[in-house]
Amino acid sequence: MLERFGVEIPALTGDTKRTAYVYLPAGYGEDNKRYPVIYMFDGHNLFSDKEATFGKCWGLSDYLDRTKTPLIVAAVECNHEGNNRLSEYSPVDFTFKNGERIVGKGKKYMDWLVKSFKPLIDENFSTLPDRKNTAIGGSSMGGLMTLYALSKYNKYFSKGAALSPSLWACGGGVPEFIVNGRFSKDTQIYTDYGSREFSNHSEQKKAFSLTCSHLIERGVAVTARVVLGGTHSEASWEKQIPVFMNALGFAPYGYI
Repeated sequence: MLERFGVEIPALTGDTKRTAYVYLPAGYGEDNKRYPVIYMFDGHNLFSDKEATFGKCWGLSDYLDRTKTPLIVAAVECNHEGNNRLSEYSPVDFTFKNGERIVGKGKKYMDWLVKSFKPLIDENFSTLPDRKNTAIGGSSMGGLMTLYALSKYNKYFSKGAALSPSLWACGGGVPEFIVNGRFSKDTQIYTDYGSREFSNHSEQKKAFSLTCSHLIERGVAVTARVVLGGTHSEASWEKQIPVFMNALGFAPYGYI
């Protein structure tokens, strides 16, 4: 079951409404059971081809329904105006390929998510609100934000899935927010990159390799993959859903 409702992010877009999506698992509400939650970026791309930016979604609700995975997904659509998505989903300032200077507002977005959106979800849905049962995930700039969230907001999230993270925005090495991040010993990160997308940005392969190595050295439980033939697309990320769900411990119902 998928619920939709409007939310506002005052620090970023004032009283402009954008759509929030909450996926509720099979059997939700039939008893007093509470569920873990994964917060995700680009909510409009997760569930419906009609709402997806490029006409193809992740098919996330289809997978969760089919496998009966006991998990709530809470996500909000991105800012579609100009390059505001890049700004809201970046913790750093960078220059885009068209020469435009992007001012990173990722901290403002994450402050809203943990201080306003998460409490809203916990108050209105049957969640397990503790850190152990709270995850975060996304792809591309959303993947970069996932790494940022786990680095700087680790007291809220114990695990996350960063698919095709846009590390290029931070240069060719390990992002400073990861170097200076604080990771609890039980932090889990799934991250991947498609073999066919490394050529999209120079230094991306190096940045991905160095970042994964640094996280491992910091004691983070990392599942890192290069997806053979993987591309920078929703169709490719959809195929990784079973892998990252299992890597983060969100196994289908009855799975052992």
